Amino acid sequence: MVDIQSIAAVIFIVLLSLILYKERKRIIVQKLIFPVLYFVMYKTKVGLNLMDSWSKKYKKLIHILSIIGIYIGFLGMILITLLLFKNLYDVFTKPLAISGVALVLPFKVKGAVFVPFFYWIISIFVLAVVHEFSHGVVARLFKIKIKSSGFAALAIFLPILPAAFVEPDEKQVAKIPKKQQLAIFAAGPFSNILTAIIIIILFLTALQPITNAIMIDDGVKIISVNNESSPAFDAGIIDNELIINIDNSQINSVDDFKEALDEKSPNQEITLQTNVSTYPVTLGTSPQDNEKAYLGVSVVQNFQKNEAFIAKYGSFTTESILWILGLLYWLYVLNLGIGLFNLVPLGPIDGGRMLLTGLECITTPERAKNIWKNISWLFLILIILNIGIAFI
Repeated sequence: MVDIQSIAAVIFIVLLSLILYKERKRIIVQKLIFPVLYFVMYKTKVGLNLMDSWSKKYKKLIHILSIIGIYIGFLGMILITLLLFKNLYDVFTKPLAISGVALVLPFKVKGAVFVPFFYWIISIFVLAVVHEFSHGVVARLFKIKIKSSGFAALAIFLPILPAAFVEPDEKQVAKIPKKQQLAIFAAGPFSNILTAIIIIILFLTALQPITNAIMIDDGVKIISVNNESSPAFDAGIIDNELIINIDNSQINSVDDFKEALDEKSPNQEITLQTNVSTYPVTLGTSPQDNEKAYLGVSVVQNFQKNEAFIAKYGSFTTESILWILGLLYWLYVLNLGIGLFNLVPLGPIDGGRMLLTGLECITTPERAKNIWKNISWLFLILIILNIGIAFI
């Protein structure tokens, strides 16, 4: 059965394709592997005056943040590099490991992270605007002309991933000090990471009491049984069951579940109760630690709506708040993930441009470019491997 989110995603892609076709005379196409993979750009002047205004009005603050952004940018580059190598190492050396790098799509496809369409489209729009607007503001801080802004889309046959862009005068960028160039390149990823930090602070402070009032812990949900040789699979446990008890110990939260397993030993027999049945299970040995017990499931916290809250404020208010909390969650995840991904030292993306500029500070331009090309190829292969493994 096709859900409303998938239908909305298909309608969006069709409408976007029709709009771009109608405006084809004003569209610029960057052919990557045309017509399989390409990038379409629709140039406008939207936001340019606001970028200029902010760069003047908040000059000191933006200057401080731009410097911080350089350091965060390089730290993020190191972090994403380590994560990419670690992820690839894990999936080849640990049988149960899954790829930590995947496409983010508004429909369910093996190997991709599914985000409900309305969360997806709003999050992509917000993070793209934040990212590109920040590039533009910092560029204007250093008196760089912004030639255009606009909307774009990454196409795989058809446009599927909306984006935004700003177009600074690259000749002017090349003439300013390297530190200012780095600040411009780092501004986009840093603004996304900063947005994610602000959202998580909101969740841990102002939004925490609201969340606790609306939702209560209600067991641990099995989102997947890891493989066909796991103790859970052998016992007959399946996806989407709700773990509520282990050896007469009530399981209300993921912490309860972890504590219960930590108390067990490999090859120990336990009784596990779910909302479906009660299972005798012989635990295995953890692939990560020979001294720890292994069940072989991936779990998430399951929640139940607080009926008292619904009775007091009504179903509509409750569902609206939950929808907003869900949107903030995806804004956090996607801003953090895409912010870090943009710091990968790869070709023309922000991390690649930062790497090239940094190398030019310590060696000749020609040597810097050769090193940059080799590193870009390495990371392109690394990313393809990480994403490709998710589809296997």
